[in-house]
Order: sequence, then C-alpha cells, then structure tokens
Amino acid sequence: MADHSHNAFRGLYDMFAEMGRMREHLTHGDQPREAGPSSGAWIPPVDIYAHGDDLVIRCELAGVPREDMEVAICSGQLWISGERTGAPDGADVNDYVRERRYGPFRRTIALPPGIDRDQVAATLEDGLLEIVITSGAAARRDEQIEIGGAERGGVSVDVG
Repeated sequence: MADHSHNAFRGLYDMFAEMGRMREHLTHGDQPREAGPSSGAWIPPVDIYAHGDDLVIRCELAGVPREDMEVAICSGQLWISGERTGAPDGADVNDYVRERRYGPFRRTIALPPGIDRDQVAATLEDGLLEIVITSGAAARRDEQIEIGGAERGGVSVDVG
C-alpha cells in the first residue's frame, strides 16, 4: 500500500516538473539567460517600481542570510548576488516537489544614468531585499534629435 502512495506522489512530482519545464520554456524560450541551470546559478524574482521620485527594487531572497548576499553598483548596473544553502539532502530525502532554487544566484539590473552610490540604500526584512535609489526615478528630459537632409536625397540624423 505504501508503494501506491509513493507512486501517486511520483505522478504529482512529474506533473509539477513538467509544468516547471513548460513555464521555463514560455518565459525564456531558447534564448540564452543571464544565469540558469547550465551556469549553476539561479535568478531571484524582482519588482521594480517608482515611489515618487525614488526607484525601488524588491528582490525575493527567502532563506538567504544577509552575510550570504552582496549588493554592488558596477558600470551603471546594480548587481545582487550570493548563495542560498540548506537544500534538504541525504539518502533518506525523497523529493516530491522542489520548486525553490539553491546554490549561487545573480541578478543584474541596468540603472538610469547618473546614479551615485550615496543615493542607494539596501535593507533586508523577512526574506525581502529592498533597494531604494533616491531620485532614481525622477523624470529625465528626453533629448530630441533633429532630422536634417536634402528634400529627396534620403534622411540623415544631425546629432550635433
């Protein structure tokens, strides 16, 4: 009878695994990703939004202690990286569903131009890393580029 129960869970696990593969294909297709199974890294989910003039980035990192993550700004990008450890392991562990990712993670987010380190503050509470960039979402003036050129000779772009 225990075998029937195990087989029922096995079918449930296979269904969830297949749904995960389908979701991964729909989300990323065949395009190369920033990090993934081939690189051994996973990508934590984020929310990015404006709160007034501030840019807010929330990154879900449940189960990752503060000392196992790093936040940095490099070449106009915000880097969030680290490692989630503690995956259940051992000969007596029999997975039915494992949706949480373990191991190294990395997320890079392009920042608006002109962001200074002094504008960035990061806090971690209840597994949610929140990064606030003061004035990071302030409206920037778009610069128009005037199109010049001959009436019939095609179009050229005058940038200076």
